[in-house]
Amino acid sequence: MTKIWNENGFVSDDPWVIETEETKAGSNEKPILPLADFLEKAESGETGLGVLVAPADNVKALADHFDKIALIAVSFPAYSDGRGFSHASLLRRLGYEGEIRAVGDVLIDPLPLMLRCGVTSFAVTNATAIQRLSEGRLPGIRNHYQPTARPADKEGGYSWRRAN
Repeated sequence: MTKIWNENGFVSDDPWVIETEETKAGSNEKPILPLADFLEKAESGETGLGVLVAPADNVKALADHFDKIALIAVSFPAYSDGRGFSHASLLRRLGYEGEIRAVGDVLIDPLPLMLRCGVTSFAVTNATAIQRLSEGRLPGIRNHYQPTARPADKEGGYSWRRAN
């Protein structure tokens, strides 16, 4: 079972569905399209679209279409594949301000880094992650080695700025 989580808690009525050959969005749902399909629809002028960014996709192709995008789903197919972090961070640096959702292998431990890279919502299927998020037990990182899409939680939160 997939649950959608953001920093306000679990979302009960999320309309987004990742479209595949087997799964299509229903009448009350919104499709999340693969990049190639999204680009085709965006060129025709459609707006309010969702797009799925796979690890090997070039997110720079979306830069001219940010005004047509309602949600970008960034795929994390495996815990060991970190390209989704780079995609989310690059989307923020390119100026995308909308919702970025992590989909795939979303575990509890990398979730704080995903937030720092600009991810705003998460499609969570891992039972441990769902339990910890429902209990409000999000792991924290006190010091960071580099700035990213989201600033440190407190002043002096970067390791090189510590007042010893």
